[in-house]
Amino acid sequence: MNKKNKNLTSGDIEKLLSEQTLVILSAVDEKLKKIEYRIEKMEYHINQNINGLTTTLDNFLKRMTDMEDEFEILKHDLKKVKEVIKEKLGVDLNL
Repeated sequence: MNKKNKNLTSGDIEKLLSEQTLVILSAVDEKLKKIEYRIEKMEYHINQNINGLTTTLDNFLKRMTDMEDEFEILKHDLKKVKEVIKEKLGVDLNL
């Protein structure tokens, strides 16, 4: 140890520790900012993917609903055709 280090007062040590703490906290804060930015960027991409999947699912469900509606209409029309055939030709197609 040199002579200068031997004459440090508790105030000097407190000041040095305080400066060191500020440097460490600043470095940690900078690292946390970088991590926060990366998390926000990932969150944005995840939300974009979820929105895309939601849109795809909505479109698919609409197509399914439209097909079910169309199927019900066709069933009704076929029932009418069978009734007309039975009435006009006497042939029962309901087996």
